[in-house]
Amino acid sequence: MAGGVVRAQKNGSRRRRHGRAQPMAEINITPFVDVMLVLLIIFMVAAPLLTVGVPVELPKTAANALPSEKQEPLTVTITAQGAVMIQKTEIAIKDLVPKLKSVATERDNDRIFLRADGAIPYA
Repeated sequence: MAGGVVRAQKNGSRRRRHGRAQPMAEINITPFVDVMLVLLIIFMVAAPLLTVGVPVELPKTAANALPSEKQEPLTVTITAQGAVMIQKTEIAIKDLVPKLKSVATERDNDRIFLRADGAIPYA
């Protein structure tokens, strides 16, 4: 054979000793995945920062507010000491149901958010 020494291997196949190396038949995608993960992390960190901007004075509008924006949701809060509050006004526990009924007739939004301290027994 011209150009190189041919040597027999144990399994009977021949290989050139001084010839060119065979190219790899498979693609290593590990570096590609590494780069994509780094880009993903960069975009995840940068995305919340894009909403922060220069403070500007927005123009006033004459349009009416949307129905859901007219009223803030009704919030009932129970503190660790057991005080019951509707919005920011403290009321007695015996007045809670009548007050909620009267507020429900006045409001368009019937949702009530209940906030209770973690130290209160939930039994």
